[in-house]
Amino acid sequence: MPAISGKEYIDRINHNHAEIWIEGKQVSGNISEHPAFAGVMKSQAKLFDLQVSMNNMTYTSPTSGNQVGVSFLEPKTKEDLAIRREMVQNWARTSAGMLGRSPDYMNTAVMAFAAAAPIFSDSSKLFDQNLRKLYEDARERDLTFTHTFINPQVNRSQAYTEDSVNVISAKTVRQNEDGIFIKGARLLATQGGITDEILVFPTHMASINKDFAYAFSIPSNTSGLRFLCRESFRYKDSQFDHPLGSRFDEIDTIVVFDDVFVPWERVFCYQNPESSYRIFSESSFYPLVGHQVTARRVVKTEFILGVAQMLVDTINVGEYQHIQEKISEIIVGLETIKALLLASEVNAKLDQWGTMTPDFTPLGTAIISYSRLYPRLCEILQQIGASGLVSIPGEADFSSEIKGDLDQYLQAANANAFDRVTLFRLAWDISMSAFGTRQSLYERYFFGDPVKMASNVYQTYHREHSIGFVKEFLNNH
Repeated sequence: MPAISGKEYIDRINHNHAEIWIEGKQVSGNISEHPAFAGVMKSQAKLFDLQVSMNNMTYTSPTSGNQVGVSFLEPKTKEDLAIRREMVQNWARTSAGMLGRSPDYMNTAVMAFAAAAPIFSDSSKLFDQNLRKLYEDARERDLTFTHTFINPQVNRSQAYTEDSVNVISAKTVRQNEDGIFIKGARLLATQGGITDEILVFPTHMASINKDFAYAFSIPSNTSGLRFLCRESFRYKDSQFDHPLGSRFDEIDTIVVFDDVFVPWERVFCYQNPESSYRIFSESSFYPLVGHQVTARRVVKTEFILGVAQMLVDTINVGEYQHIQEKISEIIVGLETIKALLLASEVNAKLDQWGTMTPDFTPLGTAIISYSRLYPRLCEILQQIGASGLVSIPGEADFSSEIKGDLDQYLQAANANAFDRVTLFRLAWDISMSAFGTRQSLYERYFFGDPVKMASNVYQTYHREHSIGFVKEFLNNH
């Protein structure tokens, strides 16, 4: 079948009836009608509608001949990378880059792993073929995925290991001729329960205990699989009161595997610590996903620049040099991220699997930089908006008896009260609300601990040329 529409996406997820718990209750009925999920599912549906209506969002499947989503495209040329970037940014503009787990993120991950499927080969099982089949099925059916790579935060000391009796972190507990059984929990499956599948890949504990060295994908409605949600940040339906949270709050979930059965044909790795390591070190997962993430972040930063400048114009503070400096800081950050993204494409090379892989050095630089830049962007909005970010009455107030007071006392130099508050509520939802502060945490730790990432750059970056340059300079002078 070709790329799906928004209605097909919603109907399919409603039909799944995954086990989802929020605020102490199990969700019943159509998940798309639940207040916590209605906004994000409607927003995600718009992505699928855009995909089938806009040029350059689909390509011809090499197997079926149908038009399928570009987010599944395995790049073979630098031009393919540019096509993928444009697709990612077209989708990102519909949410101002606030949907960090839009389908293209995990579609990219599945494509990257499938391109390196030989890593998953096993003498006794067809794990590599299983992964290729998942990718082709996902591409042809336009499947959506959540994922989990993180264990529960019980004890984060380096020496901590779990005992074998009290299972906390999800692990394999037994196997039979039909498949494996998983028991325990994983963290941070964003959009858990509102996707077709959940992709589960190894954590760092795979190197310590082979019971944690596994990988698989299963439907979100698999028996024994539960998604435990955090509080929803979609506090109101009103897009005036919560312009971002009402539409783009991607619920984060704890995933519980209550003796979940995974058929062998769904398994990609089992009790194999070496393959668990190679999955990430030898595939192009990080460069390809980093390319998608950075493309989205460019759009998000462009949006924040626009909001910041509109704040400046609305209250007429552009003459102050400290304001000009702050706007310039956003511009410098934006242009830096854009340049690093394009540099990754210019310096792209074919990897050992024949995939055109963006250069991860500029992408890694962009990722580390953004973990520091994004909180600063929110701080700049706070500094420009100041008290205006808490002087934000709601939509109902403008339809009440106090409207006259609001119109009189909340007007701005270049906007009426209603338009001013509309803008300031947007800036507040980016930088101060529960939705906004979750975004800050999310962007800070999107790829894990930025300190560890910086350490990896230190350990892997080739500096021999720079050292040689200095030695040659000293020897010649």
